[in-house]
Amino acid sequence: MSYTLGVDIGTFESKGVLVDHEGRIVASAARPHDMLVPQPGWAEHRPDEDWWSDFVQITREILKNSGVSPEQIKAVATSAIGPCMLPLDKDGRPLMNGVLYGVDTRSAEEIELLTQRIGEDVILKVCGNALTSQSVGPKILWLKRNRPEIWAQTARIVTSTTYLTFRLTGETVIDHYTAANFSPLYDVGALDWTQALADDIAPTEMLPRLMWSTEIAGQVTPEAAAITGLAAGTPVTCGTIDAAAEAVSVGTRHAGDMMMMYGSTIFIIQVTQTPVRDPRLWYAPWLTPGAHASMAGLATSGTLTHWFRDQFARELSQKEAFGVLAREAEDSPPGANRLLFLPYFSGERTPIHDPRAKGAFFGLDLTHTRGDLYRALLEGIANGTAHVIETYRDVGQPPARILAVGGGTKNDIWLQATSDIAGVPQIVCEKTIGASFGDAFLAACAVGLADFEAIDAWNPVERAVEPEERAVYARQYPLFRELYESTRHIARSLDAP
Repeated sequence: MSYTLGVDIGTFESKGVLVDHEGRIVASAARPHDMLVPQPGWAEHRPDEDWWSDFVQITREILKNSGVSPEQIKAVATSAIGPCMLPLDKDGRPLMNGVLYGVDTRSAEEIELLTQRIGEDVILKVCGNALTSQSVGPKILWLKRNRPEIWAQTARIVTSTTYLTFRLTGETVIDHYTAANFSPLYDVGALDWTQALADDIAPTEMLPRLMWSTEIAGQVTPEAAAITGLAAGTPVTCGTIDAAAEAVSVGTRHAGDMMMMYGSTIFIIQVTQTPVRDPRLWYAPWLTPGAHASMAGLATSGTLTHWFRDQFARELSQKEAFGVLAREAEDSPPGANRLLFLPYFSGERTPIHDPRAKGAFFGLDLTHTRGDLYRALLEGIANGTAHVIETYRDVGQPPARILAVGGGTKNDIWLQATSDIAGVPQIVCEKTIGASFGDAFLAACAVGLADFEAIDAWNPVERAVEPEERAVYARQYPLFRELYESTRHIARSLDAP
């Protein structure tokens, strides 16, 4: 038997799966970790404790529990939260915590500075993306401007997946899909790094070598083999961002296919025939040459359910809390008894790209219960998602089919409210474990054990969620949009010194 290993590092949890050549999961493992928030608007991970240690522990547990010989594992693929920004010294050692994706908004000043200096139209033309909190370029500039003592020691700038691959193989590589998030340092037309727009951020020599996601980056080194239990010489793919691997895991591959990931954030990827360049969305080359992807994402989604549990359900154990909250939310009617919720707890990414947006419950009175608030929170995330779907329609890219994946698919209220408010059906496949399964599949493709069409057999469709027309949602969605617009100036005033 031949096997492939996939490991994904998420915002709050890392997961790994060992899969045979027909897509059967032989063993799996998971490890939780924290997202560090040292101050408002910042979000970090510890690269060795949260990324590499999780990979090592998960791999060792899978090998122990599966009974599979390391030599039977034909390839390894990783994915991780991204895009992140991590400076390394000349010996490849991290110089600080990894700065996370768009949920970290520390570079708002650098985004404005670069956009004004270069011009949004020029950035969009060359990079395919406007500069937002998702962009790595401004975060590198933030490092250079605010941490000169770290910058002086920096030899390389990497992202989370790059760091994992480096620890496994000694190679410093990045896939084109992830690299497109390094605006304004990546030229989507040339499929290469560029300093033409901003030569004062970082020299391209500091950036990883570019590859496609299913290319082999290198082999497990003897040192990594001793630590992980893998066999030295095992092929390791370039890897990618977790959301891309998640999309692969449910069969997102044809133009019009849209993956909707219900995780710590809502993240959306739609495969398109041609590049979609709109400042409200993100663009990247897809995982293989000639394919394109249009992306969107909320800043906080599943993260909000964790926040709510930790603040308003402290009397419950973590194991039982979400079940109790779900039952209480079911007792609240659609519309949460006239409550609106803005889910902008870390600013917002697409489509408003406002790092200063704030979260809010609106419409509270003395009759409201915890169940009303929790339902309103889920519906607020669904309203934000509907705003994204509306944006895809505006740019002429309505989804042909939506494939839902991630832990949030187990939350029926959240899933149904999203279909109802956005007016779209959603497909849920048998395996919703997500990115780690997609990684194992990409590893299989990389060494010829599968092709992209095989995913339908690896992960068949289980059910569909059909939208229901609800007058209360039709009434509340425009009010949700208006509530943000009406309070933008208040949110900015709150940030004033």
